[in-house]
Amino acid sequence: MREIDTKLITDTVAQMCVEANCRLNPDIRAALESGLESETNGTARDVLENILKNADIAAEEELPICQDTGMAVFFVKLGQDVHITGGSFNDAINEGVRRGYESGYLRKSVVADPVRRGNTGDNTPAIIHTEITDGENIEITIAPKGFGSENMSAIKMLKPSEGLEGIIDFVVKTAQDAGSNPCPPIVVGVGIGGSFEKAAILAKQALLREVNSENPDPYYAELEKTLLEKINKSGIGPQGFGGRTTALGVNVETFPTHIAGMPCAVNISCHVTRHLTKIL
Repeated sequence: MREIDTKLITDTVAQMCVEANCRLNPDIRAALESGLESETNGTARDVLENILKNADIAAEEELPICQDTGMAVFFVKLGQDVHITGGSFNDAINEGVRRGYESGYLRKSVVADPVRRGNTGDNTPAIIHTEITDGENIEITIAPKGFGSENMSAIKMLKPSEGLEGIIDFVVKTAQDAGSNPCPPIVVGVGIGGSFEKAAILAKQALLREVNSENPDPYYAELEKTLLEKINKSGIGPQGFGGRTTALGVNVETFPTHIAGMPCAVNISCHVTRHLTKIL
């Protein structure tokens, strides 16, 4: 049994909040550069160049890549041979968010009540998904999510009879309906299967994969390629100014489901698509 103190968790999370919001992931940068090379639309090329310049300035000056520093979403793999000391695990993460968003001068966007509103003032509470795994480590992944893109996401309880074409039509339409709102070029996470809530979590987890990765199942890897091609034919382009680079990637994750259903969720992310993992 390995002991991990909550102070280490809090300190790590605080650092992650700043790093994830100020540094563009290498896979996203590579995808943007690739899009710039293949883009033929002059305005679209200018937009992509400015996005890359913005990311460089953010990293150099440790400033947020985007003014919407998001709601802090965490995916945690907690080893069953870990004993957490010094307090509550969830409290330790929230304290890390509180400190990180304060020290990094990150925008605090969380309201205490979904209807009556009222800013909490420190970007807490975070959303924490915890999975118990083997071992004596804690793997913490942060995925700050802005709501310009989150608001464009959707879920549909498809019938099995709608088949693969039903999935394709739904995902492509969701991306097209989003238009310029999620600050394209976007990354599209797709979750298929499970139940209503599982599909949505799968879609968000899909965004944690590298944008240039493929689903290990060739069937779904081919689906990812098909969806990316169809979305990029929409002509929305970077920031909605037209062009062939509407999406940088489409990642699909699946889970077994009930014989009567085929849930499908689409979680759209902006060109930043922030995520960072640390292992304690």
